[in-house]
Amino acid sequence: MQPTTTFDLLDQARAGGDEALSLLFERYRRRLTVLIACKLGSEWRGTIEPEDLVQETLLRAHRDLDSFTYRSPGSFFHWLSAIANHVIADTIRYQGRERRRAAEVVRFRSASNPAGAEPADSATPSRLFLREERLQNLLRMLDELPEQYREVLLLAKVEGLTIEEISERLGKPRQAVSLLLFRAVRRLRELLDRG
Repeated sequence: MQPTTTFDLLDQARAGGDEALSLLFERYRRRLTVLIACKLGSEWRGTIEPEDLVQETLLRAHRDLDSFTYRSPGSFFHWLSAIANHVIADTIRYQGRERRRAAEVVRFRSASNPAGAEPADSATPSRLFLREERLQNLLRMLDELPEQYREVLLLAKVEGLTIEEISERLGKPRQAVSLLLFRAVRRLRELLDRG
């Protein structure tokens, strides 16, 4: 029987199941991409490719998988989010330093670079294009929202935090967070309907 829960997939992955690890990472890839792209903001998205940061986040997660402790259904994505925060900070810090020499950059496998590393996502080009187009539309709409709305939407809808957890993180009363989230969702729906 194929494992279906995050907990089951983690058990299989820790036991050496590469397919389980791939399924586990694929389950969270889209949410992680949205989270990273939003946290980068429009100023960095032009120079830093969110998908590259997703790859780096998943590589670090793979490396440190044995250090993860499952606590609840949302704990794995929270852990990935924390890793993503470090990857984003490291990358932005690196952007301020001098550029790496071209020979040191790891290039993914392509027609022009057949010896390159294999990317984790091997979806067809048309699917990747469609996914990228949808993601770019969503990011444009999120960029139009006020910062508070974007932040509460990321915490609730992407990171999967509860109202109570968001309240603790933002230092705001639960009622204020609930109202803020309601307004943010309503405003995003207006933008989606418009565009």
